[in-house]
Amino acid sequence: MTMISGDVLTELMSVIGGSDAVELKLTVPDSHHRSTGDALDLDPVQAEIRQVVFFDTPDLALNEVGLVVRARRMPGGLGDTVVKLRPVVPDQIPGELRSSGKVSVEVDAMPGGHVCSASMKGKGDADAVRRVARGQDRLGSILSKSQKTFFKTYAPKGLRLRDLSPLGPINILKLKFSPETLGRKMVAELWLYPNGTRILELSTKCAPAEAFQVAAEARAFLASKGIDLDGEQQTKTKTALEFFSGALQAD
Repeated sequence: MTMISGDVLTELMSVIGGSDAVELKLTVPDSHHRSTGDALDLDPVQAEIRQVVFFDTPDLALNEVGLVVRARRMPGGLGDTVVKLRPVVPDQIPGELRSSGKVSVEVDAMPGGHVCSASMKGKGDADAVRRVARGQDRLGSILSKSQKTFFKTYAPKGLRLRDLSPLGPINILKLKFSPETLGRKMVAELWLYPNGTRILELSTKCAPAEAFQVAAEARAFLASKGIDLDGEQQTKTKTALEFFSGALQAD
């Protein structure tokens, strides 16, 4: 649902063809959260809560090489995990890995830029994720064998899963909605950081072949609702990693 410029859309062509999906994103300035919710008729009572925790070293050694390890808890006792590498060039991902069906390649696009990532996802259990986030169980207990291999392949040499610290948790409110005039499903996520920082992100996913059309339609729709399309963009993961790594180093 990206409100990205024509120049950035053109740049996307270099990676979009080899991806499996495109997620178009826009973060809304804090001062516009309420007006955006009103304009889009978002009902917070309908939102579902999520809890996310990242794993890295206090000095963010994984982040330095573009590797992200994340676990998430959801209602109903559900959970999931992901090991993600970014940025990547789809054509440079090893063929054996790409054809395994275990890795998905997705382009995240927002005003002013984009990033292509390769993710290996896994299903989990909410209680198991909570125990790992609290340091009661090992991180490896909630990752699949394939995820562990993916991590070992791209992590800094000598860095092990047991060397990582939980960074989080972060509470999230997630609301799915389908504007009639847009004709597409959208998602609003409000990330609530412990220091009071809030990030509101609007997004929609689409197939690579329709990314340019969907981006134009989404931009026009949001502009018609008076949504600020030119605010400074924030990255949810980067904000989380920097906050929690700072807290760890302070301790």
